[in-house]
Amino acid sequence: MHLLYNIAGLYRPAGMERVLTDKANWLVSHGHRVTILTTEQKGRPNAFPLDARVQTRDLAIGYEDNNGGSLLDKLVHYPAKQRRHRKALEAVLKELKPDIAISMFCNEVNLLPRIKDGSKKVLEVHFSRFKRLQYGRKGLWALVDGYRSRQDLRLVKKYSRFVVLTEEDKAYWGNTGNIQVIPNPVNFAPATPAPLDTKTVVAVGRYSHQKGLERLISAWSMLKKNGWKLRLVGDGERRGALEKQIDTLGLKDSVLLGKEESDMAAVYGGASIVALSSRYEGLPMVLLEAQAFGVPVVSFDCKCGPREIVEDGKTGLIVPEGDIYALTKALERLMENDALRKEMGQNAFRSAGKWRTDAIMEKWTTLFQEIL
Repeated sequence: MHLLYNIAGLYRPAGMERVLTDKANWLVSHGHRVTILTTEQKGRPNAFPLDARVQTRDLAIGYEDNNGGSLLDKLVHYPAKQRRHRKALEAVLKELKPDIAISMFCNEVNLLPRIKDGSKKVLEVHFSRFKRLQYGRKGLWALVDGYRSRQDLRLVKKYSRFVVLTEEDKAYWGNTGNIQVIPNPVNFAPATPAPLDTKTVVAVGRYSHQKGLERLISAWSMLKKNGWKLRLVGDGERRGALEKQIDTLGLKDSVLLGKEESDMAAVYGGASIVALSSRYEGLPMVLLEAQAFGVPVVSFDCKCGPREIVEDGKTGLIVPEGDIYALTKALERLMENDALRKEMGQNAFRSAGKWRTDAIMEKWTTLFQEIL
């Protein structure tokens, strides 16, 4: 099969980019042809190693040039960029003639089904049904997010198949007639679990509103540390706010505000607990990866994913979304109980096989074969 994926870019060291890289590498290693079409790459290096057999092209549309601007700025420039994008995308599709063209729910999502090039169209979403509403924006932006969220429901029905990450999210979309659940794969497969012998809690994610790391820091401020450290791994627009919060709460000695890491195996291998404080997710890769390394987790019960990954009380602890006091108590419980922490880690390590790349990619190849 020839598969053509559409994504904004591969330069960010983030979950969707890592997942697509892993899937593309697996597909070409199993004899398929893969092309990845981007709109924002602009010559920047890929964040993750991509097999040389995967073809890439950048259309250089530049949607991200208007990020951070006003709503008016977006409204003025977006239509022209969509016209350019459709023309360039249609030309590539007709030139390369892929069997299947896949949208990753980026700016091509409303363009792809309208192009009649002979390819089947598949849509995959890496966030929940309510992603746009969970941005938490106010005023005119809130009205736009609400409108686009309603439009999403109409849009997904135009694809041959619509793939979501969790059963929970599938229920939120309702019966679209084309919906299917396929979770993300995890490429890590360590032979032995992490030793869990360091006094380190790790949180991995972009420093953004979505990841809610300020809530985790607030919880940390209420804990008796007893030598424990909180290590944050990532980067993003809220770094300055997080630095100020750590300073104000007098946590500089116990909170390590790090940067993005390329060696995530070392990060998980050096953790004894992984914490997730997100306001929303699609299927949080950090929890899947923690399980692969046998690290127990403490997580808010956000939409979507934690409850489908973590067996509460067996592989980790789940607390009500936004309950910072409950998050504090759950962290404290695992920090103070070595035996419980290691038991949960062993359980997590044993349950990680269902997320392995081979198992998940078999589901994808079956789907592709069915729609062809």
